[in-house]
Amino acid sequence: MSDDQKPPPGLDEKLSYHTSGGLEVEWLPPLPIKYYTVAHIVQNDKILLGYKKRGFGQGKYNGFGGKVEPNESSLQAAIRELEEEAGIKAPLKHIGVLLFIVNGADKTFHIDIYYAEEFEGTITESDEMKPEWFSLSTNDKDGLPPVPWDKMWDTDHCWIPLLREGKPFRGRADFDKGESGVFIPRRWWYGLLDE
Repeated sequence: MSDDQKPPPGLDEKLSYHTSGGLEVEWLPPLPIKYYTVAHIVQNDKILLGYKKRGFGQGKYNGFGGKVEPNESSLQAAIRELEEEAGIKAPLKHIGVLLFIVNGADKTFHIDIYYAEEFEGTITESDEMKPEWFSLSTNDKDGLPPVPWDKMWDTDHCWIPLLREGKPFRGRADFDKGESGVFIPRRWWYGLLDE
């Protein structure tokens, strides 16, 4: 296995290489971990994403989630955030872990990724997120717009196809922060969890 195919620091599980980039730079040093969640609803060839109206990630499309609060499990946080941000409940299943480190930040973002194929309730816009369905297919039959990759985190295209296929994964992405506050990916690695 070449060095670029080996899991990066922080991912010590048995993983099979999927994709990587930014190999010309070193990984950023580890930082104290802060736990977050992101939940997605995936049905057939469509995915529910939310347009972030305020706060961290404003102006991007993402799943629904946020910080894990004290005395709360990751799954409890994911369920709570999905209901707060999209107005729905779902039988969420854990499928992935992402580690994000931003150059100059004081923490590593440890993000547990959840998904469900069904949900209860009415999808509702919140103060923070505007939910919208997108097509994961190049042959959309429902008239949905394609996933807006250019308005998402730069490495989402590496792992959302794994989510769609129901393949457990782990990943890490290190970012630099540009002068205008834009996050620029510097190095990333994604792998499949060996079962």
